[in-house]
Amino acid sequence: MRVNSEVIVHAVKESVGTFEGKAFSSTTFHCEVDLKENGAGRSIGRVTRPFKLGDAKVFDQWAHLGAALPLKAQAVFEMEASREDGTRLVLVEIRPIVT
Repeated sequence: MRVNSEVIVHAVKESVGTFEGKAFSSTTFHCEVDLKENGAGRSIGRVTRPFKLGDAKVFDQWAHLGAALPLKAQAVFEMEASREDGTRLVLVEIRPIVT
């Protein structure tokens, strides 16, 4: 199931290289989310959560926006079943909102 959402992007990070002989390439978007309360205590405020999207080339599409961060963006997430908590959100598309 796909979900459209407006998010606030605080940071974008490119990762490229090799680790133990395996090549890797990705772009990570750090988007603002609510801080969840849990059994260990109360909480207030917002934090960022990393979402990977594509390879390191995606970073090039956002590099010119560095001075504008944080900024609003339109994101598309795919909800997937997972063993940990039942579902997880996977970022499948993100576009800056230009005003």
